[in-house]
Amino acid sequence: MSPIDLLHQRVQVFPNLGKLKRDYKPALATVMNRGHDITVKWKGNAGKININGTHYELSQCHWHSPSEHTFNGSRFDLELHIIHLSSSGEIAVVAITYEYGRPDPFLTKLFEHIKSVNHEEKDLGIINPGIIKFGSRKYYRYIGSLTVPPCTEGVIWTIVKKVRTVSREQVHALRKIVHDGFEVNARPTQQLDGRSVWMYTPKQGT
Repeated sequence: MSPIDLLHQRVQVFPNLGKLKRDYKPALATVMNRGHDITVKWKGNAGKININGTHYELSQCHWHSPSEHTFNGSRFDLELHIIHLSSSGEIAVVAITYEYGRPDPFLTKLFEHIKSVNHEEKDLGIINPGIIKFGSRKYYRYIGSLTVPPCTEGVIWTIVKKVRTVSREQVHALRKIVHDGFEVNARPTQQLDGRSVWMYTPKQGT
């Protein structure tokens, strides 16, 4: 189950995971308020990521505030989930966490749309997912579930190690428009139950 606490003592460094290969490209996208989150969905071919030789096509992304995953018990101000699907329907999610600081460039581009979005899909035109900055090649990897219903199991999670920055105004806009009766839309951390958590760190000179 997901999310989990990425406790340093539990993490196994595993260089053989290899760097996360991203091949994103601009495509038509829409934005929608799903009630529990704001979701950007790509309608065309927006590219893919490659994990262990399997291609996972970019599908959509959405935000949780505060972060769902925690690092050594610390929860951050925002978490972005980027959802990818393989041709056989397997799910791979890339998660990026944020703390208050400079505005996030991806949210800056979408800001006016997000402030006015409702429960119907709104066209955004061409959106380049490459605007989403990862900022680090280091990442955590584990097998978990989706954190929103139906909480599908067997999801490959990749959590970027670097914590990026987002402005308070951007987080406030995401929270304000979500009418779920709560100021937060983050699921509590779940038990690891013996599952492995790996960390990829590039070898020196690569």
